[in-house]
Amino acid sequence: MRLTILGGGGFRVPLVYGALLRDRAEGRVTRVVLHDLDAGRLSAVTRVLAEQAAGVPDAPEVSATTDLDEALRGADFVFSAIRVGGLEGRAADERVALAEGVLGQETVGAGGIAYGLRTVPVAVDIARRVARLAPEAWVINFTNPAGLVTEAMSRHLGERVIGICDSPVGLGRRIARVLGADPEEAWIDYVGLNHLGWVRGLRVAGRDELPRLLADPGLLGSFEEGKLFGADWLQSLGAIPNEYLHYYYFNRETVRAYQQAEKTRGAFLHEQQARFYAELRNPDAPALKVWDDTRAEREATYMAENRESAGAGERDEDDLSGGYEKVALALMRAIARNERRTLILNVRNRHTLSVLDTDAVIEVPCLVDAGGAHPVTVDPLPDHATGLVCAVKAVEREVLAAAESGSRATAVKAFALHPLVDSVNVARRLVEGYTQVHPGLAYLG
Repeated sequence: MRLTILGGGGFRVPLVYGALLRDRAEGRVTRVVLHDLDAGRLSAVTRVLAEQAAGVPDAPEVSATTDLDEALRGADFVFSAIRVGGLEGRAADERVALAEGVLGQETVGAGGIAYGLRTVPVAVDIARRVARLAPEAWVINFTNPAGLVTEAMSRHLGERVIGICDSPVGLGRRIARVLGADPEEAWIDYVGLNHLGWVRGLRVAGRDELPRLLADPGLLGSFEEGKLFGADWLQSLGAIPNEYLHYYYFNRETVRAYQQAEKTRGAFLHEQQARFYAELRNPDAPALKVWDDTRAEREATYMAENRESAGAGERDEDDLSGGYEKVALALMRAIARNERRTLILNVRNRHTLSVLDTDAVIEVPCLVDAGGAHPVTVDPLPDHATGLVCAVKAVEREVLAAAESGSRATAVKAFALHPLVDSVNVARRLVEGYTQVHPGLAYLG
């Protein structure tokens, strides 16, 4: 089975390959094709993968190319993990937004809109090429903003593109551990959009254990989300929100923390990864060790500003192991081998949430088999969550419309309608600022 990874020179690709090396079952991936626009980054990542595969019998063969069509032909699965504009673009997204006093995070608020406007045209081109060159392939989208990009690609690939994120899985596992339950045996009642969802129940042997957690402030304060949001707020919500909702519920404090930080997250990662790729230009550098050391630093500093503003302290060691590659491989295996699994994924709504239309991409538990991912029926969201989901989905639709039409006015509308942008004038200045720093937004007339 052939797997193509778009963004194959990306820093997290070794996580995926490491998971492939651990998969010894029949019908596994035997060939991995890495595609990237940057040949130097491809070379660096290929070196890391070669060291990972050393001594592993029947390790998947790895090849690399800068030719997109060549990478797609013959693919059974395509992992899309591109970053349009690179980390330099992410850092610019943050700077422009923070200068206006609003959030510049890469998936939430102004930064997420800017990233989406840059990424959607590229993702749509990829989707069209997949439909032409590998029409039987399944596309698993890692690219952020994951829900928005998956919806853009689904207009050309239908149900054959599925978005993934490890945040809901990680949240469910943390809740299960705190409750003394086996995460593999727990049903997680999670619903929302990507980076905008809530756990409303966690069932073990048919019994909902979440009320027990919500009734115990000590237990609530013992894991990441309890530290971030505070036990009293979680009890008020009657649910456990995805960590990214901290940007909404504590926006003023988070923006202030980002403004006061020595450097933004994007700037930190840009500098860190520049050092990584520069070091691997030395043929004698121990590629895998350099990558491992860099990854440990990256994971430990994740959402550091949010934790600082909340007084949440350092991340627990159990939360530093990532997980999106595990979700991706579980999804791929379920489809390829018809291994029925339940996974939280980004898929078309169909009739799951009545407040959204059937084509809207949402993030919910899905039953996965050889036919793809099928969203599970869920209870309606409470009014406060419904309002937020509908508002953000409306913004995503304006981003898609702006990317398709090239309309500057529609781009302004997308920014102005977002709950974390507090003025139409700010929205206009954001569009002006982003079009000045991003050549990829020159299409906005």
